[in-house]
Amino acid sequence: MHLDLVAVLTAFGLIFLAELPDKTMFASLAMGTRMRPLYVWFGTSSAFIVHVAIAVGAGSLIGLLPDWLVKLVSAALFGFGAFMLLRGGAGDDGDEDTAGKTVTGFWPVYTTAFMAVFISEWGDLTQITTANLAASNGTWSTAIGSAAALMTVSALALLAGRFIAKRVPLGTVQRIGGLCMLGLAIWSLVEVFTG
Repeated sequence: MHLDLVAVLTAFGLIFLAELPDKTMFASLAMGTRMRPLYVWFGTSSAFIVHVAIAVGAGSLIGLLPDWLVKLVSAALFGFGAFMLLRGGAGDDGDEDTAGKTVTGFWPVYTTAFMAVFISEWGDLTQITTANLAASNGTWSTAIGSAAALMTVSALALLAGRFIAKRVPLGTVQRIGGLCMLGLAIWSLVEVFTG
């Protein structure tokens, strides 16, 4: 295995910049305000690693899935996340007991975060960019740079989510997170019909 530091840094830089304004970053931020951030990060990171492996190993597989189907499933998952956050946010802002019951425990949080990212990242710009970089810059170098960039963006979003959650009442954070997820669901649905 030969690592090319320039290829690692190139992949990191390109993927980091492409992922910053991406809907997955906002989904991570929303999940981080409501769920244990470290568990969310493990879930999102695992999904990113799988996507990088697929993009690097077989980038042409992306074209086999209909784009509209990927976006429709993405919209459903974001809609479910919005429902869970908005339903949990209906209670009293100061009630910590009811506030913590939406999604708890490692496996439920991990699975929720993994599936949200795994489904929504199919055919994403970062996956396509990773596949293209792997073709010209080497697979291992691209994989390491891309995975590191995606995991870094997720960590930054989760840290921001935790910072917000400590300074804003939990019910407000839940409602805002739910509205963000609802916005992502609508965005994904619009993409199904607009192409």
